Formats: sequence, C-alpha cells, structure tokens
Amino acid sequence: MMIRAFLIFFGLLLMPAIGAAEECGQAEPCPLGDRAYHVKVPDDWDGTTAMPVLLHFHGWARTGALPVKHQRISGHTRRRGVLLLAPNGRNKTWDFWAGRSEDVDFAAAVIEDAARRYPIDRSQIYVSGYSYGSAMAWRYACENGNDVAAILAISGTLDQNEDCPQMPREVRHVHGLDDNVLGFPMGPGGDTTYPVALWRGLLGCDTQITPSSWFVRDFLTFQRSTWDNCANGQRVVLDVHKGGHFIPHGWIGWQLDQLMGRTPRYP
Repeated sequence: MMIRAFLIFFGLLLMPAIGAAEECGQAEPCPLGDRAYHVKVPDDWDGTTAMPVLLHFHGWARTGALPVKHQRISGHTRRRGVLLLAPNGRNKTWDFWAGRSEDVDFAAAVIEDAARRYPIDRSQIYVSGYSYGSAMAWRYACENGNDVAAILAISGTLDQNEDCPQMPREVRHVHGLDDNVLGFPMGPGGDTTYPVALWRGLLGCDTQITPSSWFVRDFLTFQRSTWDNCANGQRVVLDVHKGGHFIPHGWIGWQLDQLMGRTPRYP
C-alpha cells in the first residue's frame, strides 16, 4: 500500500510537467511573462524526436493565433515535422524600426520557453514573418541571428543601410513588384536585387548566379536570384514576382524543403 501510495503521489508531481506542452498552443497561447505565443505541433510528431523550429512573426493588426491556423504557414510546417512558434506582438504590431528592440529579446525567450516544453533541433531554427512581421524577422536576424539557420522573409525589409551585429547562415526573401502596402524596395537604375542588398553586403556575397524562373502554382512565377559564394559559406536567395502584398502559395514549404535537403513539394 505504501509503495502504491508513493507511486500515485509521484505521478501527481509529474503531471504538470508532462502536461505542460498540452496546456497551451494553438487554441490557448503559452504565457511568457506579460506576453504570450502560440504553437502548432507537426502532424506526425512522435512525441520525442527533436523538431526543427519556424519562429514566425505575424503581420500588422494580427496575433500569433493566425499563423498557427494559416494554410500558407502552418499548412506547410505541420506536414514537414517543423514546430511552429508564433509570438504575439504588443498591440498587434512589432518594434523593428531601430536596434535594441525588446521584441528581439521576447522572441529569443519564446524559443527558450518552447525548448522547455518540446525537444527542438537548435541547428534548424528558422525565422520567418509577413509584412511588418517580415521586417521583424529581419530585425531579429540582425540582432540575434548567429544561431539562425535561415530567415524566410515575405514582403517586408529593414533599411538596406542598417548596421547588424549578427547575421543568419542563410537569407531567403520574397517580394512582389506590385506591392502597394510595403512597396518593393527598388534599387538605383531599377535594380530588382536591391531588397537583399543589406545581407549581400554583410555576408560578403559577390557574383550573382544567373536568375532562374520557378513556380509552386502555375499562376505565380518567381524570378530567383541566388548568391552562394558569400564569405563564410552563407547564401542569399531573392524571389521576385509580379504580384502584390501576400504570402505566396507554397513558398514557405518550398523553402523549408530546400533548407532541410528535401525535394520541394506542395503543399
């Protein structure tokens, strides 16, 4: 009886730890200080294997509740074994305008808090964002990018003259030429490679590979420029399309597949 009572008591002590990962996530945000973040666990996760992470910053006037339900975001992470983390911005926006943003510290704390709840693969931490969230992804990589495998930025940048103390191992950015919300940052003389000029300079990238065309869905074609001869083996990839301000179908999943060494597929 004493042994059985001890086992029951010990089991009760373990219950909060075992259930911690289930107490918050998509439906209920995970509290972190006076803020919170949302989680989407991949469909086929076995409960023990360390997962790659996609930290995604939502757009203006949204919250992390949207990315974990969005078919063009979580619709791809959940099929690829990637843990999706979606922080909530203060007042539904992000402080990316200048350096030393508190949102960088908060986002880093999100990753650490999630690592207490789930096993994560720190060699595969990807940072993404859309619109203002894309600019926030740039800010995060600029200030805390040394441990970032790649950023996947969609329709939002920082000033191309920004001074960044850190940088990611790879940059992937997509932008529409007809973006009327955060306009395409055209370079001098109509240079369409200018949206990634900051990273090309910081990473010491020189010769550009001849642009190529590709698509996930046949109604939207990308013109891709790649710089893979950067100083320390990093790479910069820019996809340009003729559309506007949106998350392209399949783009996030395609990048994750390529970054993880898989054959790209949709969805």
